[in-house]
Amino acid sequence: MILNGSEIIVKVLLEEGVDTVFGYPGGSVLNIYDALYKHSNEIHHYMTAHEQGAAHAADGYARATGKTGVCIATSGPGATNLVTGIATAYMDSVPLVAITGNVATSLIGRDSFQEVYIAGITMPITKHNFVVRDVSELASTLRRAFRIAHSGRFGPVLVDIPKDVTAALADYEPPVKEQESEKEKEYDNLEEVAAAINSAKRPFVYCGGGIRLSRAEDIVREFIKKADAPASHTLMAAGVLGYGDQNNLGMLGMHGMFSGNKAVDEADVIIALGTRFSDRVALNTQQFGRRAKIIHIDIDNSEINKNVICDYSVIGDIKDVLEKLLPLIKEQRRDDWHGMIDEWKKQDYVPVDSPEDSHNLKPHQIIRAVCQMAGEDAMYVTDVGQHQMWAAQYISHVRKGSFLTSGGLGTMGYGYGASLGAAVAVEGKRPVIMFTGDGSFHMNMNEACTAVSYNLPVITVILNNQVLGMVRQWQSAFYDRRFASSEPERKTDYKTVAEGFGAVGYHCETLAEFKAAFAEALTLGRPVWIECLIDREEKALPMIPAGGTVDDTLFN
Repeated sequence: MILNGSEIIVKVLLEEGVDTVFGYPGGSVLNIYDALYKHSNEIHHYMTAHEQGAAHAADGYARATGKTGVCIATSGPGATNLVTGIATAYMDSVPLVAITGNVATSLIGRDSFQEVYIAGITMPITKHNFVVRDVSELASTLRRAFRIAHSGRFGPVLVDIPKDVTAALADYEPPVKEQESEKEKEYDNLEEVAAAINSAKRPFVYCGGGIRLSRAEDIVREFIKKADAPASHTLMAAGVLGYGDQNNLGMLGMHGMFSGNKAVDEADVIIALGTRFSDRVALNTQQFGRRAKIIHIDIDNSEINKNVICDYSVIGDIKDVLEKLLPLIKEQRRDDWHGMIDEWKKQDYVPVDSPEDSHNLKPHQIIRAVCQMAGEDAMYVTDVGQHQMWAAQYISHVRKGSFLTSGGLGTMGYGYGASLGAAVAVEGKRPVIMFTGDGSFHMNMNEACTAVSYNLPVITVILNNQVLGMVRQWQSAFYDRRFASSEPERKTDYKTVAEGFGAVGYHCETLAEFKAAFAEALTLGRPVWIECLIDREEKALPMIPAGGTVDDTLFN
């Protein structure tokens, strides 16, 4: 079958089960968009306000569905606008295929209009990237891109296609389905690992985002219960543990619970699952888990001994490894260890409530009200900053795969695009709620037009302290309250701006006002912004300073 390059692209997308893409048209991808137009009954294209929004939307869609997200951008500035979104996906191991157009092959290297070498720009932030110069290689390259993005440790792949390649003709042949024989992986040290866990007096499970990527939440909970081991999670693993589980000590690290951080410090065996010992958890790598033998289980060999030296390592998919390890684990009760932890829990930070009619609106009360009212099916998305930490600490009803946030890159402006991708994924069957701060939200509020155009009913809760909260908190703690450029004093009227976009806006100064607004928002089936005024002195606590240990925990 003879097809042009653009038709081949669409054929491969359909082969890969893609029915949703996010993007923004431009000169170098007009042929691709023409082909998408002809197949609009099979592939739904969502046009965002900005290409970065498209990348974040594809990312959010991928996290919400487990599929590979797809975004499309034109050459030059269109392609470079994807870079932050691609880097965000790379740091959080999100499967993503970014398709960029480029100038015609005859114009490459001539500083042509809207020409950049996007493959070179994105090389450090992709699992792999391709430049297709021959239309006969287009189908096989795209197929390979999808395989790479969604195998091993997931991640983004970029495919750059010059405009003349999208117009050139080639013989398209559907892929030959080969019978793949799955060879069962063997792990030669599981008995040794199990013996270390079984003999431990003070075991601790350190849960990372790899658990979510592996869809291993159930077996992790079973493992924790059988070993009777306390556990904490990273930001990326929020929701993998049952919030009612006595063994769950909450978030770990810089803004983690004191009891969890203390348990790591006193543990004699630490089982690290699908995590990379980032500097927001292992703040002092020389002191982290200093009394423990460390067992690191991860799919990516390059993470082993990268940040923290471990005593045992197992390279493999978390779910597969635990399925083989679990039968070797003895069912135990470790009452003495839990008794020690119960004492440390008495030192955990407990925020102070305000009355419902008080104008001292508290972030933790807002978040808890959302959880109670939205129900257990809600999907949560955050931007980056104090509100992100509060959300991770206080969201109590998180279903599997229902907490989307930029953990590795910490991308302010991630939230709205990702929430749109999540809303497309759930198709209105579950509430999608985005928590943001006024600093982050000013970076991506332009995507409100996308939410309105496609009637994506994202409820955005804006915790507005009129400052860059996390920056100001650090300046308060470590820079003698010299608030350099962290108090922009913006006068944005969010309610009016929301209505200008065609969304619904609310302004709340008390918890009672917020509850009334949120209850109404849940019934509207439209994009909603709810602004909540909070005090600029509110802090994300507790906090361990960078490079510190649990002994350096700040509680005020």
